[in-house]
Amino acid sequence: MSPLGAKLFVALQYVLPHHLLSRVVYHATRSRIQPVKNALISRFMRGFEPDMSDAVEPDPLRYPSFNAFFTRALRPDARPMPQDPRVIASPVDGAVSQIGVIEGSRMIQAKGHDYSLEALLAGPARWTQRFAGGSFATIYLAPFDYHRIHMPCSGELHSAWYVPGRLFSVNTTTAAAVPGLFARNERIVCMFEEGELCFAMVLVGALFVGSMSTVWHDQVTPKSRRRPMPLPVSAGLHLGRGAEMGRFNMGSTVILLFPRGAIEWRPSLGSGTELRVGQDLARLV
Repeated sequence: MSPLGAKLFVALQYVLPHHLLSRVVYHATRSRIQPVKNALISRFMRGFEPDMSDAVEPDPLRYPSFNAFFTRALRPDARPMPQDPRVIASPVDGAVSQIGVIEGSRMIQAKGHDYSLEALLAGPARWTQRFAGGSFATIYLAPFDYHRIHMPCSGELHSAWYVPGRLFSVNTTTAAAVPGLFARNERIVCMFEEGELCFAMVLVGALFVGSMSTVWHDQVTPKSRRRPMPLPVSAGLHLGRGAEMGRFNMGSTVILLFPRGAIEWRPSLGSGTELRVGQDLARLV
C-alpha cells in the first residue's frame, strides 16, 4: 500500500460506523442460503487461498455457512503441543506483531507508538500491578489463518471481563498509525492461574470482527449494550495446554501477558515471525 493509500485507509476508519458494519458482516457470514454462503466462501478462497489440508472438512463449500468455514476445526493431529511441559506454546496461527518486555506498564504497539497496561486491561489495579515489568506478545491473525484460539499453557480461569471500544482494523498499517489501538478496540480479558504462575489472554476485536467467543461463555460479542462488565466465571474451570479457549469469528489479535521473571521468550522471535498453534514461544523460568 502506498503512503497516501495508507493514510486514506486509516483516515477512513475514523469515520466509518464500525459496529454497524460489523453487524452487517455478522449476519451475512451466518447466512445458510446456499448461493449466498457459497459465493462468500468462493470469493474468500480466491482472494486469500487459505490452507484447507489440515481441516477436518477440507471442502470449503460443504460448510453450512461462511462463519462455520471461517472457524473450521482442524484434525486432532494437526497442531501437536511441545513435549516439554515448561514450554509456552503459541495459542494461535498468526504472526508476531510485537514481543518483548513491558517497560514499567508500557508496551510497544508499533514503531513510535506504545500504550499502557492500565488502558489495555481496563480492570482491577491488582492485575496491572502483577504484570508491570513483565513480558508481552502481540500476535496478529490474518484472514487466511486458522481462527480458533488455544491455551498457551495450562491454567484455571480466575477472572474475565468485557471492555467496549471501537473496531479499528488491527493490521500493521493501522497499528502504525492509530495511537493506543489495542486499548481503544473492543476486547475480552481473561486471567488464568496455574500454581504460582498467572497469565492473561486478551482477545482484541477489529473491523468486521463483531463476534468473539470463549468456550465457557459462548458468544461474548457483539453486545447490544456496550459497557464494561465482568463475565461469569465457573469455579474450578481448568484448561490444559492446547485446549481450545475461544474463537474469532473474523480475524484479529491476541495479546499474551506474563509477570516479571516468569518466562523467557524464544530469542529467534521478532516482529513478523509466523506462528502456528503449539509452536514454541517461550519457556518458564
